[in-house]
Amino acid sequence: MESILIAEDLRNNFPNAIFETQIHRGQFSSIVAPEPIVEMCRFLKEDYKMNHLNCLTGVDNLSRKGKHFERFEVIYQLYSIEYRVGLRLKAQIKDSEDPSIDSITSLWTGADWLERETFDLLGITFNEHPNLKRILTPEDWEGHPLQKTYKLKGNTEWNGFTKLKEKVKQLKQFDFYSAQEGTHSND
Repeated sequence: MESILIAEDLRNNFPNAIFETQIHRGQFSSIVAPEPIVEMCRFLKEDYKMNHLNCLTGVDNLSRKGKHFERFEVIYQLYSIEYRVGLRLKAQIKDSEDPSIDSITSLWTGADWLERETFDLLGITFNEHPNLKRILTPEDWEGHPLQKTYKLKGNTEWNGFTKLKEKVKQLKQFDFYSAQEGTHSND
């Protein structure tokens, strides 16, 4: 079983959803439409025993231009343990203002946390996700840090950070090391 044969069969079964197949350093990728992503993944899992979701992540390609390429894409790295073969799907998200794609948690429960991380950092919504909420940044965080348009510095601080700094000032009075000058080691 070879990745190229799987990619070709995927194209035969989803002719209107496969834009392009690429090979880079021996790894095959299919550039796909986002709408049938659950059906494509189910097909690969059932027909080619791609039972391992190696990776799921997102990318913001703000300046990339191309016929079938969009600003946001969700990348699925699938692998068949039995056949020792893998395939990467790159789903192109058409709406850059409100990017969304269907969740694959019904196929791989491990996708739960990966989709939440992608949502948190890039702002890509996963439809039908059982618990889509932030995972790395606090709930009141504004924006998505891995979007290319995310401001790195601003005039204001995150509200939670301001509260944390106030708490540190309050707790300074209990600082054991500042009371004993010279005994603190910089471990």
